[in-house]
Amino acid sequence: MKSKMQVQPSIARNALSVALMAVVSLCVVATRAQTASRFLGTVTAISGTTLTVKTDAGEVHQVDVPAEAALKRIAPGEKDLSKAETIQFGDLATGDRVLVKLDPNAPAGTSQASQIIAVKAADVAQKQQKDREDWQRNGVNGLVKSVDPAAGVIVLTSGVGAAAKSITVHTTKTTILKRYAPASVRFDQAQPAPIDSIHAGDQLRARGEKNADGTEITAVEAVSGSFRNISGTIASLDASSSTLVVKDLATKKQITIHITPDAQIRKLSDRMAQMLAIRLKGGSSGSGGAAGGGWNGGAQPASGAAGSAAHSAAGAGQGGGGAQWSGQGGGDPQQMLSRAPTIQLADLNKGDAVMLVSTDGTTDVTAITLLAGVEPLLQAPAATQNLLNNWSMGSGAPDTGAQ
Repeated sequence: MKSKMQVQPSIARNALSVALMAVVSLCVVATRAQTASRFLGTVTAISGTTLTVKTDAGEVHQVDVPAEAALKRIAPGEKDLSKAETIQFGDLATGDRVLVKLDPNAPAGTSQASQIIAVKAADVAQKQQKDREDWQRNGVNGLVKSVDPAAGVIVLTSGVGAAAKSITVHTTKTTILKRYAPASVRFDQAQPAPIDSIHAGDQLRARGEKNADGTEITAVEAVSGSFRNISGTIASLDASSSTLVVKDLATKKQITIHITPDAQIRKLSDRMAQMLAIRLKGGSSGSGGAAGGGWNGGAQPASGAAGSAAHSAAGAGQGGGGAQWSGQGGGDPQQMLSRAPTIQLADLNKGDAVMLVSTDGTTDVTAITLLAGVEPLLQAPAATQNLLNNWSMGSGAPDTGAQ
């Protein structure tokens, strides 16, 4: 069961990695070369006048910061270094992102900074929240239906069943287009890519100016990628290596699944799974043994959402009328999936049925989102495929969001 799958780009988890992109662009040669005279990383410790900085490559540097060193603070995303604010050594804190320029005239055998440009972790958190809200408010997502590179137009399909719709994405010369790196779903690792790198079946998320009904958008930024969905049973698990082996129901072959800290693992309750299966088959939840058809009988939303959100979410889709989710009442199955409780790898067992979205690959992939408790859903493979293809797996931004 191989197809392309919608997934969200990872701003929230990786905001610190993104924050100094503007500074990096100002120092392209130095940061790309990662020469001994400069390094970029995160402050992990401060002792006296010494900073310990860990680079993105995992290297650890200890550097002394003399009183005469120039310390500047720049806002996340700011491209004009002349707008940087002068700060004091005491203003630095662990978690800050810093670009350190070493003093070439320092005594032999010593490492001293002549300049430090910092992005404060608190500033990143604030920008992260604004970015998340912008992607949620002004973003669209879906599977690519067609691409017209000459016209700069991409048509998406989004949603399931009666809630499905087409979205036309208009791009311009100023639209930032990015593509996920191979075997990665980290937004900060996405690379610039032309529109002709986008293909039918890809997932794409864009933000910009939408029309009133959200069916058209002039994109400021878009990120795309190719992903795979897999349904099957767990053949084995190895918690020490954070991997599991799944026998794909479609190919009958075993696939090694890598579980990273970024992966989401969720589990449906028996009741939720039965209700979803009935809905996907086109039946009524009344026949599924759910008293009254109430969605609120299932698990509460993850991520700290209030209990009332669980009730309202059931009616969020086409025709939804509130807390009840019946065959006639509409509702959005994707909302249910995204609100299933989060579990850990250790909660899974050999023989469990799972559905997952992963990076593209044949025998070795990295999980993006894995859903357990899906035995009833696997009885409707065609409908499940459609569900997977349109499952929004986050809160609405490139994690977040972008992605």
